[in-house]
Order: sequence, then structure tokens, then C-alpha cells
Amino acid sequence: MTPSIGEDPRHRPQVDPLADLRTPGDPPWDVYLIGTVFLDIIFTGLDSAPVRGTESWARGMGSSPGGVANMATALARLGLRTSLAAAFGDDHYGDYCWDALAQGEGIDLTPSRTVPGWHSPVTVSMAYEGERTMVSHGHEPPPEEPAPEDPPLARAAVASLTPGRRAPWIAQAAHHGTRVFADVGWDDTGAWDLAGLADLEHCEAFLPNAGEAMRYTGESCPRAAAHALTAHVPVAVVTLGAEGAYAVDRRTGETAEVPAIAVEALDPTGAGDVFVAGFVTGTLAGWPLEDRLAFAGLTAALSVQEFGGSLSAPGWAEIAGWWRRVQSVEGQDPVALQRYAFLGALVRDEEAARPWPLRRAVPTIGFRRSA
Repeated sequence: MTPSIGEDPRHRPQVDPLADLRTPGDPPWDVYLIGTVFLDIIFTGLDSAPVRGTESWARGMGSSPGGVANMATALARLGLRTSLAAAFGDDHYGDYCWDALAQGEGIDLTPSRTVPGWHSPVTVSMAYEGERTMVSHGHEPPPEEPAPEDPPLARAAVASLTPGRRAPWIAQAAHHGTRVFADVGWDDTGAWDLAGLADLEHCEAFLPNAGEAMRYTGESCPRAAAHALTAHVPVAVVTLGAEGAYAVDRRTGETAEVPAIAVEALDPTGAGDVFVAGFVTGTLAGWPLEDRLAFAGLTAALSVQEFGGSLSAPGWAEIAGWWRRVQSVEGQDPVALQRYAFLGALVRDEEAARPWPLRRAVPTIGFRRSA
């Protein structure tokens, strides 16, 4: 069994956002999630999209676990004890991804399994001009891909909802008191029917992007769409791209809007997963809605400045470095500084300024280890 973050000194977070809330009777995991792990191969530094009949050279390349591994890694790097149920291919790609997640990031893979004879799914991502193009390859997923009907106890779970399909584990998790956070992909059926997202009734928060939110609600404004969604789920968070994000909490009556942080984006792969991870972290820590939204936007902004999905997920060292840096800039907008002032209580210790002790996934496959 993979040790928990707290058991292995290599994976003890520099900042534990839930430190003041932990008690001996807590669930063993902060977050549980299920999904498919891809091997991601990322090309960066392309001047333009590939042109048919030509050869394009990228100035940068990296490999890392992708798919649900982006979310799992982002959660673990923010100090949450994370457990993942996934099927892994019986090949070098699968071995690499398993080792990178279990040994490199301290993620519990007890509910996961290696499937004999199954090829790991692969995605090649090409980043250019702040956008990305992806090509994926994979075989039919193995039958009974890990999704236990009785999932392990956890404070929270992250689910990706599929239109027209229920996932029994979501209801089971919610029944045990797990707080479920959900996102959703593009509806290929074109129905955009909220009734088709049956598991939304078990969720605490729903985090679609603006286009998804407006299509599901029929609203022409993403902020109006967020309010409409709270008829179906307590908390609605709508990402607005370059404009930032907007959130509504039906239970408290809170609303919050936070502008995006302007950065030079190298690779947007996994930024949405990092945003969700940041919001989950702030919610479990009991922060106000605006602080949760600001933190989620910050972590996503930090991630797009590096290549790769799971490779680029920031930890507390990166967050502390950003906070120190913005405070040192003369003429900094006082409103912006106040928006992130809550970080001061989290990263004030010298420990947070030290490099992370994690052996993170290396940005390539195949280096031979020295004897």
C-alpha cells in the first residue's frame, strides 16, 4: 500500500491547509477521485500550428502522467491527502505513470490496478500562441475499470460528470458524507440538458466553463448562468477565461468575482484541473468564497507558465514565491494585494520558501539511472 502523505517524510507538505481542522477521527483521505490516466507528451515552443505536408520542430518537449493524473497531482501538491482509482496500462508508459504518481507525488494508488495486456492511453499536446492542439490514442478501456461501488472515506471527491450516465460511486460517496465537486466536458450529443447530469443532485459544487454553463441553462450571460445553476447545486463556479471566474453560494448568499491574473502562458494543459484543485483546497479549509476563487485562479495562472499538465501544477513553494514577488513590486495595485492577503498567514513560515522535497515526475522518459 502506498503510504499517505503524512507517513512518508518525502511527501509531507510544506503547508498543510487543513492543519487546524485535522482530528484523530478524520477520514484517511482528503480527496478521492476516479478516472483514466494518460501518458501526456507535450511539445512547446511551436511558432504556429503544424501545417500539413511539413515538419515542425518544437523548442521544448516533456512527458508526464495526464488525464485524471493532472487533478490528482494538483491536489497532492497543495497538501491534500489524495487517493486515486485508475486503470494503468501493462507497459513502460503505465509503469512510468504509476511510479511518478505514487513515488514522485505521494498519491495513494491502493484502489488502482495494472491491467495485463492493456496499452496505456497516450495524448500528444502541441502548445502554441497560448492555445493547444491534442492528438490522443487509446484502446477500449478495460472492463470494470476501478470505480468501487463503496469508495473509501474521504473529505471530498472530484467527479467528471457524463451526460446521460450515472456513476454509482458518486451517490455512495455523498451518502458517506463526502463532499463532491464536479466538472463536465463538452456534450457531444448537443442536448445540453441539465436533467442528463443526474449525479449533480449529489454534488456540493459544480465548476463548468462559461460556454458550458450558458448552454446548460439557456442564459446568455455566464453570471446569470451561475445563478441559474444554484437551483440544482449549492455552489456554482463559472470560469470566464481571460476575465477570471464568478461564483455563487446558494446557502450563504455569497457571490464572488475575481479577475484572471495576467501571465505569459506557455502551455494551458491541465489549467482547468489545477483551478478545481485550488477551489477544493480552499473549500475544505473553510475559506470565504472570494478567497477560494482567488486561490483557484492563482494556482491555474501559475500552472500555465510551465509545460505539461501534472508537471506544471504548483506547490506551496511556487505560491510563496509568487506572493513574495508581487509584494516587492513598486506601485502594485493595493486592491490586488488585498485580494491575496490571506496567503500571508499560509506561507509566512521560512519552510514555505524552501524547494519542495518531492521527486517530481521528470520531464522525459528513458533516462537510465546511474548505478
